[in-house]
Amino acid sequence: MDRWSLVVVAGLLSFVAMLDMNIVTLAVSALSRGFGVSVETAQWAVLGYQLPVVALLLPAGRWLDRVGLRPALLCSIGGFALGSLAAAAAPSALWLIAARLVQGTFGAALFVLMPVLAARSVRPELRGRAMSVPATLGPLGAVTGPALGGLLLDHLGWRAIFLVKLPVCLAALLIVRRRAPADGSLRPPERGTLADAGLVGGAVAAVLLALSLSPDSPLWLLLALPAVPLAARWLRRPGGRQVAAVLREAGTHGVNAAVLALAAGFAAMHYLIALHLQRDDAASATTTGLTLLCFPAAMGLAGPLGGRLADRFDARTPAVGGAALTALGLLLLVPLGEGWTPADLAWRLALAGFGTGLYGGPVQALVLSAAPPERMATAGSAVQLARSLGFTLGPALATAVWALGGCDRGGVRAGLALAAACAGTATALLLRPGRRPI
Repeated sequence: MDRWSLVVVAGLLSFVAMLDMNIVTLAVSALSRGFGVSVETAQWAVLGYQLPVVALLLPAGRWLDRVGLRPALLCSIGGFALGSLAAAAAPSALWLIAARLVQGTFGAALFVLMPVLAARSVRPELRGRAMSVPATLGPLGAVTGPALGGLLLDHLGWRAIFLVKLPVCLAALLIVRRRAPADGSLRPPERGTLADAGLVGGAVAAVLLALSLSPDSPLWLLLALPAVPLAARWLRRPGGRQVAAVLREAGTHGVNAAVLALAAGFAAMHYLIALHLQRDDAASATTTGLTLLCFPAAMGLAGPLGGRLADRFDARTPAVGGAALTALGLLLLVPLGEGWTPADLAWRLALAGFGTGLYGGPVQALVLSAAPPERMATAGSAVQLARSLGFTLGPALATAVWALGGCDRGGVRAGLALAAACAGTATALLLRPGRRPI
């Protein structure tokens, strides 16, 4: 029996989990003033969520393959909600950072569980349509986070930023309790999970630190070198070997690389267009927000269509077509002239957003359909890590290219060319034939 209510839950939780990646960004200054700490310390309200998510995605996938879906959902949603409530009630910066670490820990489990929940809630022939729901709503959460955060900050204060997700979590808990079938129990993670998380998180942190400092001098890129032995060490451990075996068996290395590339291109473009409108064109925050809104609006329209096409034909065709449309939209942004109006940007953003919407659900279906059923969570964690890394690395790459290009319109064009190249690379990777779905 198809349980579409659980698919809706997967979409809504994907939205709020991804929303938390960015919604706190605009509140950093307010948190710094409110708690009397430096901006660098307040920034950990953002990093305290992002780093556990990235570090724990793969270990969480291995753990979730060994436990029941229903108890894992209830535990993860409840933990995420309690972390949000604790963050809203924080009396100090240290309390807030600790609460955000808790949110990030349970957020990693949610990122892994949502595509699995959508895939298991419907018949295989409807999987593409179901997968399009979390695959579309998740990125929409990422792009609407700053706008929603700014609105809540201006009218209700920073604590509302953490409380806004609680109604969704409460509704999700009630639906899961009533609709999700009983299918096992919880068990503690395997020994070595924290070591795996430390190695993955350390490798990602090294790359991010190098990119963030590289505008001052390209020599800072050498700080990324420790990421290589850390990643190699993780791959030699049982956890890394298991993830590599699942990707090898499913034949989805290229698909995961495409997900990372397209996410990085999208995130870089979003950052650069906002920077250009406010810095080069002196556009108002309202004009900037409305212009950027064209991307998620078109993406939301195309998401259901991508799922239907994947179910009717095959998942790879709309995935490739959507990635190609995204690449075209980003490529059309590269010439960026002084006489361009927000409308000139808007239709190009809409084209790229429509392509991303077509691509999202089918690419998730490609990954999960190719994975063995008993390793679906591990496969899902790998693609979620690829997407999260892309969203995290994209702005850092864009900043580095923009600064090296002169911190002006020329730097923006160079960054947009990089974004288009990322989307083009994703298209080429998706064109490679993969294994037939299991």
